[in-house]
Amino acid sequence: MSQAKRLLMEGLMQAPYDATVRLMLASLERNLLPDAVIRRLTRLLLASRLRSGYRPSTELQLSDLLHFAHSLRDMPIAIKTDKPKAQHYELPASFFKLVLGKNFKYSCCYFSDGSKTLEDAEEAMLELYCERSQLKDGHTVLDVGCGWGSLSLYIARKYPNCMVTGICNSITQKAFIEEQCRDQQLQNVDIIVADISTFEMEASFDRIYSIEMFEHMKNYQDLLKKLSKWMKQDSLLFVHYFCHKAFAYHFEDINEDDWITRYFFTGGTMPSANLLLYFQDDVSIVNHWLVNGKHYAQTSEEWLKKMDQNLASIKPIMESTYGKEQAVKWAVYWRTFFIAVAELFGYNNGEEWMVALFLFKKK
Repeated sequence: MSQAKRLLMEGLMQAPYDATVRLMLASLERNLLPDAVIRRLTRLLLASRLRSGYRPSTELQLSDLLHFAHSLRDMPIAIKTDKPKAQHYELPASFFKLVLGKNFKYSCCYFSDGSKTLEDAEEAMLELYCERSQLKDGHTVLDVGCGWGSLSLYIARKYPNCMVTGICNSITQKAFIEEQCRDQQLQNVDIIVADISTFEMEASFDRIYSIEMFEHMKNYQDLLKKLSKWMKQDSLLFVHYFCHKAFAYHFEDINEDDWITRYFFTGGTMPSANLLLYFQDDVSIVNHWLVNGKHYAQTSEEWLKKMDQNLASIKPIMESTYGKEQAVKWAVYWRTFFIAVAELFGYNNGEEWMVALFLFKKK
């Protein structure tokens, strides 16, 4: 088939496809789609994403990845930072208390053989970070993009001689972490509210951690340069990000089916498992690990389970956050988000989308 004919066919197919997606989203908002249908539709979208991401040869695959890596260098450190903050992090802590585990880890957990519960899996991953980053009691620690403080608080408890500084972009999160510090009588945590893409400070740390923050960023060269300035000569930087094993892409709200981007991940990036290895201008790789996607799939299934168990308590939170008219829609959106995350990382037995861990030293 000629290129022109193929494009014409695709154009003719797009209109009914978009209409179907609109119908499905309208049904979803009214809570009319069963979970089995949502999961099936999600897997169809993921299959489509794989078809567009994989190239016919390894040569082309690498060429695409290098093009993506080079293009990031021409971008700002982050784009549209206010939208994802509103999308995720300004919901009250009361919602996350009902959905996350007791450590408030809003990122992939680790379901090892000994992890029976979400709390076990949270602790297993937090312990893995400390072990792989060679953390010692007495180190000064910077937790960049600290979220609800799961790692900052874990280190502060387990390593009482560590001084921990956390950077988050939400006053809600700062207030929550400071409340936790009071409750747990921790005096070795300091939380700064700032936009990491523009934030500057005169300080250096023994260990720097970044857990699921790079996915909100673009220019990894400038970001790593900034982080390296806060490293001493013998410091180590530990990065955890979710990724696809072979290719990278931007979360873009272009088509009707770009639902996750629109409501949950505006300005986001899906890096490849090795993408940071192309940004070693200011840091050098020491070690690199992969964590099978099934760990994240199970994490999100646990969040979904907790949300369903606490729906009666979540309803008034949705009403006060989004308004009575929008409450049902947003409760469904959050459930669907957790389902989509579980399906994404569970796809192909966790061997497509997964988590990459990196350990860097200063150059």
